[in-house]
Amino acid sequence: MMLTTPYYLIDERKLLRNMKMVQHVRSACGAKSVLALKCFSTWCVFNLMKKYMDGTTSSSLYETRLGYEKFGKEVHAYSVAFSRQELKEIKRYADKIIFNSLSQLEMFRGSVRSCNVGVRINPRVSFSHFDLADPARRFSRLGICDKKMLLKALPLIKGVMFHFNCENDNFENFSSHIDMISRTYGDVLKNLEWVSLGGGIYFTKPGYPLEKFCKKLKAFSETFKVQVYLEPGEAAITQSAELVTKVLDIVHNELDIAIVDASTEAHMLDLLIYRINAKIDSTRQGRFKYIIAGRSCLAGDAFGTFRFKSKLKTGTIIRIADAAGYTMVKKNWFNGLPMPSIVVRRQDGSFKLVRRFEYNDFVSSLS
Repeated sequence: MMLTTPYYLIDERKLLRNMKMVQHVRSACGAKSVLALKCFSTWCVFNLMKKYMDGTTSSSLYETRLGYEKFGKEVHAYSVAFSRQELKEIKRYADKIIFNSLSQLEMFRGSVRSCNVGVRINPRVSFSHFDLADPARRFSRLGICDKKMLLKALPLIKGVMFHFNCENDNFENFSSHIDMISRTYGDVLKNLEWVSLGGGIYFTKPGYPLEKFCKKLKAFSETFKVQVYLEPGEAAITQSAELVTKVLDIVHNELDIAIVDASTEAHMLDLLIYRINAKIDSTRQGRFKYIIAGRSCLAGDAFGTFRFKSKLKTGTIIRIADAAGYTMVKKNWFNGLPMPSIVVRRQDGSFKLVRRFEYNDFVSSLS
């Protein structure tokens, strides 16, 4: 199959590795996993993922509906703030509704009386490499801090959600935080049916102590007699996709700069937001040093500086790894650049072009 760059390539065999680890966690300790759609909503591979996961969790009405229609199974609906009309629609799709604040719980208690309701708690501890993504940062609006008020609201809820991690691959840190939550909120947890420990736990990373992780989750679940949920996003799809690009031009300004047919601003926005480099498989000891840059008009549109074992030239293919989580959901039409197609490498090795974006898609996204 002739594929035109740029395109996102999802490899089902690599995705399956993560899915089997997710499944192992459930079989070992009973913890259920719901896919965080805010991280990955590319539903062309949901038929594979739903064999190993228990459902989806969302941050909006549209994600809730997508989970219900395209994934099925359990649908958890959370939002930093629901509107009345959104909540009315969400009730049609969601199995569990999670409020961010006690004020919203109180506001909508009458309309969700028959629903399985939970609230988000801010435990005031967290793990994040970036203040921007730290859910327990100073002045955080994410979750309930007032435990006394939370205790009064217990008759209205059946579960709680603690989302306090961001790319946490440190098991000891996670374990100590679970211990702190157990001590601080034990009198809350013992009155609940379920507890979500959120996402951002990198338990599919090679070398992660998975059995210790499962043992910790099982002990937590048995201590408080609750169903534990995890909300993997990156952990579910890490290393399973790449953005395939092509060098269009090479210019020189102190360093050689290879311009590819993609853009950080439009196609891998998190690189700009967090000011991090792309993951490109180049030889660290290579002789040839290049800045790999995007082709938008943004001056800082660059994927990073890399060394290659051979010279780049017009037409060279550059593959950018880890291009699934928080990339495809954030892609946009900045500069009117061609949107990368979506391609899947199936488990049998065959390639399937599942979506090509064209001018009409650009036009219809505007008005």
